Amino acid sequence: MRQFAGTYSIVARCHRTGELGCAVASAIPAIGSICLFLHRGVGAACTQAWVNPYLALTTLRGMRDGSSAAVALNQALAEDWRSDHRQIGVIGVHGIATAWTGSSCPDWAGHTTRSDHAVQGNTLTGAVVLTAMSAAYSRGGDRPLDERLLRSLEAAQRTGGDKRGRQSAALQVMGAEDYPSIDLRVDDHPAPVTELRRIHSIVRAQLVPFMDTMPKRSRPHGAAPLGTTDLLWDSPPDRPRGGGSRTS
Repeated sequence: MRQFAGTYSIVARCHRTGELGCAVASAIPAIGSICLFLHRGVGAACTQAWVNPYLALTTLRGMRDGSSAAVALNQALAEDWRSDHRQIGVIGVHGIATAWTGSSCPDWAGHTTRSDHAVQGNTLTGAVVLTAMSAAYSRGGDRPLDERLLRSLEAAQRTGGDKRGRQSAALQVMGAEDYPSIDLRVDDHPAPVTELRRIHSIVRAQLVPFMDTMPKRSRPHGAAPLGTTDLLWDSPPDRPRGGGSRTS
């Protein structure tokens, strides 16, 4: 059976802001489109190996209805007749992480859970990948959640990552709103984590200030854009961190 998405990922909750986030990289295209699920006020999940989005969705639904991440995941796995081929990491709004690695996930496969994050992977070069991911996240301290998640992916890549190669990566963060505060994807690239870092720096400089002016649950009409509008009137290469192109 070769329907596996060999992958390494992290799900986490920021102890300072309460934000939920997840990040993933793989040697298959567009991995972020099928693996990452975040529900505001509930939790985050990343489903991988022989990917089953319904495993993540069922787990998050159980958490929404009051079950802990561990209980909800166990109940969802009991309904999945191919649970031995699944891998998933889950974390709730209270920061209690859990994970599952089925016995048929391709070697090397495993997971590590901590109080505020879980890392998991399969088709890896070895266990050191997850050790490096968890350590990099934990060293992040008071840095923003998106930065800590990205550093975790970078640590995985430095220690080997997916043993087949590199192709795609993604990162999402969910805060108090019904839409993500960060939602980045690299769907096909020879160095996807490096490219994700480049895009992240541009988004931090250009898009995040604009998103700060958008309507919020506590501020339905948005805020005055101040200098953000002027910034976005510039051609992309002329903005902070550059990017994009001018009209030719």
